[in-house]
Amino acid sequence: MKKPKWVVEKERAKSAAAKETVWLFGIHAVRDALLNPARVRLRLVITRNALDRLAAEVAEAGIEPEIADPRKFDAPLAPDSVHQGVALEVKPLDWGPLGDIAASGAGPARVVLLDRVSDPHNVGAILRSAEVFGARAVVGVQRHAAPETGALAKSASGALERQPYVRVRNLAEAIEELQRMGYLVLGLDGEAEQTVEEAVVGKRDRPIALVMGSEGPGLRDKTMQTCDALVKIPYAGGFGSLNVSNAAAVALYAVRPEV
Repeated sequence: MKKPKWVVEKERAKSAAAKETVWLFGIHAVRDALLNPARVRLRLVITRNALDRLAAEVAEAGIEPEIADPRKFDAPLAPDSVHQGVALEVKPLDWGPLGDIAASGAGPARVVLLDRVSDPHNVGAILRSAEVFGARAVVGVQRHAAPETGALAKSASGALERQPYVRVRNLAEAIEELQRMGYLVLGLDGEAEQTVEEAVVGKRDRPIALVMGSEGPGLRDKTMQTCDALVKIPYAGGFGSLNVSNAAAVALYAVRPEV
């Protein structure tokens, strides 16, 4: 019996995903990937100087390094990649379903959702802030969002290995799933009437999700309509605008659970 077209396409997509690999580069990103037991590591290209710095981590990972000439670094990286003499080919991390991650852990949960934030440097910086402030996950959409790449991992400076980065098909559906779990979902919008702090008065013991939009367009209409409330970060002058990664850090601090 011939398989339906949608089944064939699904199987092809799954097969393609299984074959997908990512090249991480830079001392910090590679060190943390070598120490992450959840990482599937395939190939390590490294100069002797970099190997001197990462000898213990390479030995612990049990991967055979390929020694590279620094003048002819043999790894398929973009020409402008600051690799610091080391690159590691890996499989992308699989953190599992968002619902499982959002329900895990102790204490009031915090989650960051990204609406079309596609710059890997911004996403990497957000992952660092999410780790610092104890967020359960950073969530992006499968399309129009930064995938797991070497540039993202380098910007995250190791946080990619420890901070769940989950990509979902539909952001509004992900928001609704979190709402059903009891999350208060706040969308960041510069024209909102209330501030982040005002929105969480008496609610810091609840799980809270922050939704950040891309710079320029901001949140999409559907996203804003799905959030429980829109909030802003107050500013001192007549105008205020923060880079999305900076805004995420400020907002995460503003909604931190009471100690």
